[in-house]
Amino acid sequence: MLHDVAIVGAGPVGATLALALDDADLDVVVLDSRAEGETLRGDRSLALSHGARLIFERLDVWNGLASTEAAVTPIVEIDISQAGGFGRATLDAAEHGLPALGYVVSYRELQSALDRALARTRIEVRYGATVRSVGGTSAYAAIETDGAGESFVVRLAAVADGTGAAVAGVSRQRHEYGQAAVVAKLWRQAPHEGRAYERFTPEGPVALLPEGDHCGLVWTATAARAEALVALDDADFLAALAKHFGTDAGRFERVADRRMFPLRMEYARDPAAAHCVVLGNAAQTLHPVAGQGFNVGLRDAWQLGQVIVDTPREAIGERAMLDRYLRARRPDRLAGIAFTHGLIGVFGNDSPFVRWPRGVALTLLDAVPPVKRAFTRAMLFGLR
Repeated sequence: MLHDVAIVGAGPVGATLALALDDADLDVVVLDSRAEGETLRGDRSLALSHGARLIFERLDVWNGLASTEAAVTPIVEIDISQAGGFGRATLDAAEHGLPALGYVVSYRELQSALDRALARTRIEVRYGATVRSVGGTSAYAAIETDGAGESFVVRLAAVADGTGAAVAGVSRQRHEYGQAAVVAKLWRQAPHEGRAYERFTPEGPVALLPEGDHCGLVWTATAARAEALVALDDADFLAALAKHFGTDAGRFERVADRRMFPLRMEYARDPAAAHCVVLGNAAQTLHPVAGQGFNVGLRDAWQLGQVIVDTPREAIGERAMLDRYLRARRPDRLAGIAFTHGLIGVFGNDSPFVRWPRGVALTLLDAVPPVKRAFTRAMLFGLR
């Protein structure tokens, strides 16, 4: 049986693509390695842009998610600064007539909302289907799964499994930053009031994101430093953070759920092969600075959905269709990669020759309205 589209991975990016195709008269199958109803053992936070909210509103997912207790926290203001230098910028949702610049969302609750939305559609979801290989020919793509060894023949295989490792013909470039991120939950003496902080330090950026009754911390450091920070007792960790971050966010009183993970950038130079395409983290995995990676992936899914819907069934997966998608995504995708990588290069350098221009840049960002509007719009809707 020839399916029109097979989506590998029903995480947020793959599920977004599936929901975007729900109203189309297409045979769509979703393959996901999770058991049906299974959620992540742990939870993590995602930074969603205003543009991501608009996508989820169009897919009739947002209202249910936002009404779930503690699932969504609005970011109404972002404070951007550098340690050991002048210059500061503040982005305010009210200046742009928006309820929020972005949102901190529970991954688990978002996944549950998307699973419920998929269950309401006609789309077939195969849970417990671990994909072993994805390969294309001039006429179709073939997908092989583990277990019973079931195979699928499709016009287009859209791989959103986070790695793209099973796809033949798509290679990824990797850049190791030599850094790790320490993530944790922090409770402050004063409420966060929806304010986020992005502070650039010689070790790397430190972000505080409002989340429910606490803040989410992302502290970038060398791998050795990160290991040492995770090993500290709570009191010593809070003291180290206060010394490193400064007093802008007030006093930190409690910390929980500390862990670390290595930081790297990976991206596919050409995210498409014969009748196959990778999207989301399978196409680009970005440094978490500025929270661009997940939002770029959602825009991948939304754009691919629009291109598929506008393509005649017999032409789905053909190179001409894939090239239309790649052309549409190239400016935003490449700008997102360059933007996050560039921020690390500029703001991760403690040279005094760089510190002064950084301060000037932050000052101009805050003082020149057209510059601030352009920067904020890029954060809200993508870099084009």
